[in-house]
Amino acid sequence: MDLHIPTLLVVSVFVFILMGLLTCHAWWRETRERSLAYLGAMMLLAALGVVLVSWRSRGVDVIPLVFGNMALLLSAAMNWTAMRVFVGRAPSLPGIFAGAGIWLILCFIPAFYDAMPLRVVAYSLMAAGYGVLTASEFWRSRSKLEVAYMPALALTLLHTTFYIVRSVIDKSLPLEQALSGLGDGVRFFSFMLFESMLYVIGIAYVTLAMVKERAELKLKAAAFCDPLTGIGNRRAFMSHGKLLLTRCKRREEPAALLLCDLDHFKRLNDSFGHPMGDQALIAFSRILTAHLRSHDVFGRIGGEEFACLLKEADEQEAVQVAERIRQAFFRLAMLEPGLLSVSIGVVTTRESGYDLSSLLSQADEALYGAKDHGRNRVQTLRMLYLDLTDS
Repeated sequence: MDLHIPTLLVVSVFVFILMGLLTCHAWWRETRERSLAYLGAMMLLAALGVVLVSWRSRGVDVIPLVFGNMALLLSAAMNWTAMRVFVGRAPSLPGIFAGAGIWLILCFIPAFYDAMPLRVVAYSLMAAGYGVLTASEFWRSRSKLEVAYMPALALTLLHTTFYIVRSVIDKSLPLEQALSGLGDGVRFFSFMLFESMLYVIGIAYVTLAMVKERAELKLKAAAFCDPLTGIGNRRAFMSHGKLLLTRCKRREEPAALLLCDLDHFKRLNDSFGHPMGDQALIAFSRILTAHLRSHDVFGRIGGEEFACLLKEADEQEAVQVAERIRQAFFRLAMLEPGLLSVSIGVVTTRESGYDLSSLLSQADEALYGAKDHGRNRVQTLRMLYLDLTDS
């Protein structure tokens, strides 16, 4: 079935304009996603390019041949830039204008300007080149992208492959013949317009989906992050801690809980101001980050209270880690060495089981034992019971 090319041209222009305006509207509502602005510009430039290219046989061929194709190449460059910005890289102005600039220079060469097959090959290869650049942005950033980028990559590769094939098999059908429906290349020309519309609709949808997914991930991360220290909050600790304990229980591995409370924190705030108290909290969170392993779970679970869940750690190992944390904080020279201190209660799954709430309750008991014994110390539940027995 042959598609009516004049109708396809009109439909493609309106599809490009509509999708461009909708994408720009999405960017306007979420201005932090500049990739949507570039993607909207890509679609609007594509509409402009199709309109200009359609001006053939109206006495001013320089408009469709030169400026129409320049607009289309700028559109392809904007598509690349949109994905480049999405993965966190800065736009490349030389890259954006390279294709259009090369086309303009080539059009000053009579042998190129007058040879339609040569123009088709040159345009197709430059459009494919921008497609390769677009795909490479996803590939080089695949390790850090947390969103589902494969649909966008697949669409881009299919679109790029189409233009590579076009550079080989396109019969260079003049537009006036295409509009009349005559010539061997009519079906390919109509398919090219149809493919362009499908790509614009598809890439707009998957890009908006990636933007939405990333925004949701950021909101989820913010909900699990303590805004002052940048480490996990109570919600994050409880959620990740329960998962860690479940795995440890299934594998019959030990785990230990450290409950840390900064000593005399209210006095620190009253004497030196809340900004200094905030700095103490931040400094302690950095000490935890430096002394704990990547698979351990820790977070700020209260005002000046922190909890750490150590995987595959018995009591002796947990006490050693707690002592290193206590000493590192005690030696901090924020005010004077010794003005800052922390008390730490330690319990293990051996005596308290794998229930996180139970571990926290037992660790809290050990922590208050550390406070009662003069603060700035590490106290285990077993040591506390021995002290109570002796007394």
